Amino acid sequence: MTLLKVEHLRIALPEGADRSHALYDLSLQLRSGECLCVVGESGSGKSMLAKALLRQLPTPLTVESGRLVFRDEDLANRGEAAMRELRGRDISMVFQEPMSALNPLLRVGEQIDETLRAHGVKSAGERRQRVVDLLGYVGLPDPERLRLAYPFELSGGQRQRVVIAMALAFDPALLIADEPTSALDVTTQAQILELLRKIQRDKGMALLLITHDFAVVEAIADRVLVLEKGRVVEQGGARQVLDEPRAPYTRQLLAAVSAQPREPRGVVSGAVVLKAEQLNKVFTTRAGWWGRRITRALDAVALQLREGETLGIVGESGSGKSTLGRCLVRLLRADSGHIQWLGQDVVGLSEGRLRPLRSEVQMIFQDPFASLNPRQTVGRIIMTGPLVQGRSKADAEARARALLELVGLPATAFERYPHEFSGGQRQRIGIARALAVEPKVLIADECVSALDALIQVQILELLESLQRRLKLSIVFITHDLRVAARLCDRIAVMQNGRVVEQGDTAGLFADAQHPYTRALLRCAAPEANAMSL
Repeated sequence: MTLLKVEHLRIALPEGADRSHALYDLSLQLRSGECLCVVGESGSGKSMLAKALLRQLPTPLTVESGRLVFRDEDLANRGEAAMRELRGRDISMVFQEPMSALNPLLRVGEQIDETLRAHGVKSAGERRQRVVDLLGYVGLPDPERLRLAYPFELSGGQRQRVVIAMALAFDPALLIADEPTSALDVTTQAQILELLRKIQRDKGMALLLITHDFAVVEAIADRVLVLEKGRVVEQGGARQVLDEPRAPYTRQLLAAVSAQPREPRGVVSGAVVLKAEQLNKVFTTRAGWWGRRITRALDAVALQLREGETLGIVGESGSGKSTLGRCLVRLLRADSGHIQWLGQDVVGLSEGRLRPLRSEVQMIFQDPFASLNPRQTVGRIIMTGPLVQGRSKADAEARARALLELVGLPATAFERYPHEFSGGQRQRIGIARALAVEPKVLIADECVSALDALIQVQILELLESLQRRLKLSIVFITHDLRVAARLCDRIAVMQNGRVVEQGDTAGLFADAQHPYTRALLRCAAPEANAMSL
């Protein structure tokens, strides 16, 4: 039975955008129990399709023409109260950026409970049990305890599981998943995809999955729709599109996925610009009324980074990678150990004494939407660093415009706001902001995890180019060993807060010593992914 039908959908973009329409004449059908993957590079209009179905297009975008038919009813004919009843119950969505989808001031259990209350579940006991069941269903450990945690206490992968649990609260007929696995490590990604397939089998649920990852398409899709700049360039069965793509753009996307790692450079022998010794960080959270749960996020971590070198930090979600990155840039204080920037120990420095040094070490954050001020224009966001350094407004503006061009964004981006850009485009803005103060060390926390393969390659090539030109040193945090292999000179593998193995990239790939590293390498192989699913 056809559950969803989209007919000749057009969504116009505001004047000054890089094209006239976010979506132009898009048509598709989705049956109950079927998975349709919508694929395309960043900015192709994938997320706009999802928001149009939920009638949540950002202002000033509107549906210019076309029909969105769900269960034989045009959604345009539904009032806002009727749409609120539909959202979360019959149609649910898993958003691309879990940190921006979750309220940072509420415990995760309260947020799922809020959804249940909004749709009429009155019994507090019934709601609590449903919350615990959902958290356990999506594979989160100790759900009774975890329901009391705040979003910031969870890893990126755990936050995404909470968002999925919230979307499944009422077993919706249609689940829209906007890049639900883009920021997850390969093992967690496989678990989430298997979970979604299980739900489909059990419930007969339709799944509209938005992704840039053809490994995800191969694992789960029944049919595929390929978007390029808002237009459908190819649509068909998954095997046909993957094995015999007709459109040049589809072939280009598939070629980017199979791109080979670059040849490794020789040993980088520059001066040490960043060093960590015996770094420890412990988080203590409440467990029940009187208990405390201790998580050792960093356990005696030691590493160093040389001028012009790229050091990869690799591990699964929750391994301590992001905590390490935040400690290295002094956004978190380590409990013990030493951190040196350009030979100076910064662990004990006050914020006032640290401020003049901050331009030397900058960070690109994992979640570009949460890290960009939604009330400031992109130009203002990039100009802030140079202005704080004392540069003139004209100089800061000229640098901001030059950086926008450097990271591949149009000149018109200067006057626009973060919400007007796709996830990949927002990440480019984050990179431009980090480069605005001309740092010597760049700490990139999953900076390409949410990007499609084409944009990933472009961003990695951009970082390589900047590194050669500026002698930039990079700590590159990622869950994807294939991405690390393209950029990194050396790799440190983290598990449960410890560095279990580190060495040059070629040697580690050829002869990994630690069982955990070997397990990650098996998961990183495409054929291994296919077998695991």
